[in-house]
Amino acid sequence: MSVQERKRRERAERERLIVATARELAERDGWDAVTTRRLAERIEYSQPVLYSHFRGKREIIGAVALQGAAELAAQLRAAAGPVAEPRARVTALADAYLDFAAHNPSVYDAMFQLDGGLIFAADDTPEPLKDAFTALLENLAELAGTDVEPGLFTEVFWSALHGLATLTRAGRLPADASARRVELLVDRLAAV
Repeated sequence: MSVQERKRRERAERERLIVATARELAERDGWDAVTTRRLAERIEYSQPVLYSHFRGKREIIGAVALQGAAELAAQLRAAAGPVAEPRARVTALADAYLDFAAHNPSVYDAMFQLDGGLIFAADDTPEPLKDAFTALLENLAELAGTDVEPGLFTEVFWSALHGLATLTRAGRLPADASARRVELLVDRLAAV
């Protein structure tokens, strides 16, 4: 192994460590607790080393968001993949999405609430974000019908799920009716 290859591998490992540590801190103490100083202390590198990887907290949030998007896409595909019946597949997608949001609140915030410098719905949208949307689209396109674009149909489903996840987490919707809300959403969207 060449010296350059070893240095690239070590650099990639430090980046993974920074992102994992930021994610861990955010999940435990919230994003306000994630500072470059605290991260540098936790990973046992100096702040200049941290800044050689990320220009600041915003880029770290973006890296966590991209990692989360990749995980969400995988979780959605795993949930919907073995389900052939359309209504059951939509239910599996909804449950997987809401489960991801509930069990990864700080990652979900990085993806959708915080400024990680990421661009959605554009040509230069990062691939993990596109892939998370595609994981929904590829499972919903057939339900859109002939009068609605599959992408638009998927956006409506996604935004409904996002609203349910966000409002439930904030305590604005009672958690005990979550299953009924998903059932109602699926009934309406899978009726096509």
